[in-house]
Amino acid sequence: MDFFRHSPRLRSDSMSSSASQSSRTSQRSKVVLRQRLTHLLTCVEDMSSDDEAGEEVSRTLDEAFHLCGGYVPTDAFRLHMVTWNVATAEPPEDVASLMQLDVQPPTDIYVIGLQEVNATPVRFISDLLVEDSWSHVFMETLAPRGFVKVTSVRMQGLLLLVFAKQMHLPFIRNIQTTYTRTGIFGYWGNKGGVSVRFSFYGHMVCFLNCHLAAHMNYALQRVDEIEHILEKQDFDITDTPHVRDHKVVFWFGDLNFRIADHGLHFLRSSINSERLNLLWSKDQLTMMKKNEPFLQEFEEGPLNFKPTYKFNRNSDTYDTSGKKRKPAWTDRILWRIKPKTFPSEDDDDKASISTVDETEEYPLLVIQDKYTCDMSYGVSDHKPVIATFSLELKKCYDTPQVHVSPLGVWCADHDALLTYTVQEDFMSSTWDWIGLYKVGFKSASDYETFVWVREEELPEINEVIQISMDKDGIPLLGGQFVLGYYSTNMQSIIGFSANFQILESKRAVMEGLVPENINGLK
Repeated sequence: MDFFRHSPRLRSDSMSSSASQSSRTSQRSKVVLRQRLTHLLTCVEDMSSDDEAGEEVSRTLDEAFHLCGGYVPTDAFRLHMVTWNVATAEPPEDVASLMQLDVQPPTDIYVIGLQEVNATPVRFISDLLVEDSWSHVFMETLAPRGFVKVTSVRMQGLLLLVFAKQMHLPFIRNIQTTYTRTGIFGYWGNKGGVSVRFSFYGHMVCFLNCHLAAHMNYALQRVDEIEHILEKQDFDITDTPHVRDHKVVFWFGDLNFRIADHGLHFLRSSINSERLNLLWSKDQLTMMKKNEPFLQEFEEGPLNFKPTYKFNRNSDTYDTSGKKRKPAWTDRILWRIKPKTFPSEDDDDKASISTVDETEEYPLLVIQDKYTCDMSYGVSDHKPVIATFSLELKKCYDTPQVHVSPLGVWCADHDALLTYTVQEDFMSSTWDWIGLYKVGFKSASDYETFVWVREEELPEINEVIQISMDKDGIPLLGGQFVLGYYSTNMQSIIGFSANFQILESKRAVMEGLVPENINGLK
């Protein structure tokens, strides 16, 4: 049953379609050329300075590069994304391989989208009071590696988690989340989308995790649902009020598109013989993109991995139950660049560059490095899908808005002093606070203690403000800690101190937490 009115969608006529295709084709080579020139320039720069031939090649390549209107981004960041329909299962004990913790270059940001997290009424209320089991296992895995939970958003069984290296937190700003229901006449949240948006070094990015309508015959409804979600979701941000206003949008989740027309025997035969290309043309999402301009804006890497649905649990065998569901690539990760996308000529190297115009000061290059599934996990009837990206960009800023410093020796035997300085103007508040965090903390709320910022008046730029932290909140046993300034308006930590040592308190011995040391003997 179609719960959405099929509103007329704009469909390009032959002339506009031809013009659009011509534009894409003309720009496609330009992007590839930019990438190759960037690589060549890097190689040439390694040549000896007295190598005249090398200098001549460098000048020639540099001129060609600038003639094509390009700019070499100065920094690259690694994004690791996971989508997984967990089918109400509890998390496995070990998610290390899913996170690919030891990959090189190391990951900067993890984005994890789950669908069908256990959302029975009792369980859902319990998860509101304490961290749900899936969030817990990911935090326990990532925190020892220096990752902090940036934010999360949940709508019944849909859960979206964002983690980042601690050093990036002051540059992840204006974090907002929202959700849209599409299940049961649009009132029930078992289907729909949850999203997180933020500014990453000044570049506006949005992550949208969806669970769309199931079953083979509802492909059009799935298209209507994602179009509805994209139009419905909004944010309280002037320059990016809607999802598609962001420079980069990652759309992922259990999109539930199936493989049409082919019978079960042909599907399994093609999969078993690793001839997946025989199935691509009948993938419903691929088919729908041909007729839907808004879907054509989204890029996706090649489907060179097995369909991720439906499996017998705890096995690599496709459904052998009475229903015998046909295998399908239901779980997908796509991305969209604003305002235009230029696919790479190399099918194995998907690249897009964001350009408001040819001379944009802060461009952003998105390159997909990997798109695969992890067959080793069997707790669900879906296999998790992984995509990794390189985000190459020029930072719009690289100075934290607030600098925090501890003063003197810290221990729980006396109140401690700290200073903070606002280095850039932002919407500060007397509700802002400074938290004391143990190195390896999991989230902004995982503090040992905190102190409110100065209440009398808002700070001036570069004004050094000194406040004290009550000794009763300082850990008796000491250790390595860091101070973080939390902005209530920005919903994030916008400045850190350097790591520092808190000394073991004399009270720790008195209270029997550690044995007393006398003349070198305990």
